[in-house]
Amino acid sequence: MAEKNERPIKVVAENRKARFNYAIEDTIETGIALTGTEVKSLRAGKANIADAYASDEGGGTLYLVNAHIAEYAQSGRNTHAPTRPRKLLLHKRELDRLMGAIQRQGMTVVPLKLYFNARGIAKVELGLAKGKKLHDKRETEKKRDWDRQKGRLMRDKG
Repeated sequence: MAEKNERPIKVVAENRKARFNYAIEDTIETGIALTGTEVKSLRAGKANIADAYASDEGGGTLYLVNAHIAEYAQSGRNTHAPTRPRKLLLHKRELDRLMGAIQRQGMTVVPLKLYFNARGIAKVELGLAKGKKLHDKRETEKKRDWDRQKGRLMRDKG
């Protein structure tokens, strides 16, 4: 039998600082409303979500704010604003759960990954996060260093 050609997930941008600065408690995959030039720019890998976050801009919808998608070079004049707020596409139940966590528990919604799924649709992986204190960050750093050192010792011993 012939196997299907499966496209792998193509990660366009990843927010590595998020896992260091926040304690991620839950993740959700969402869609994102984009224009044509934004999609072309994403396919070229021109995006940055390091300083981005999701917030309620009114009207009961969640927007991805401060995500930078570079202008598409071949578009001419009909281009998009690089850091415009982009609507996140969520089910009503997911949206209510996120909004409740933001308002009641003081949590933050941070994008972790921006990628194209197997069907070629742009998706954002959001993390429901709580900010880490300085001592928590130091503890994470110590644990990471110790694990690295332990791996070296085990590898050297045989």
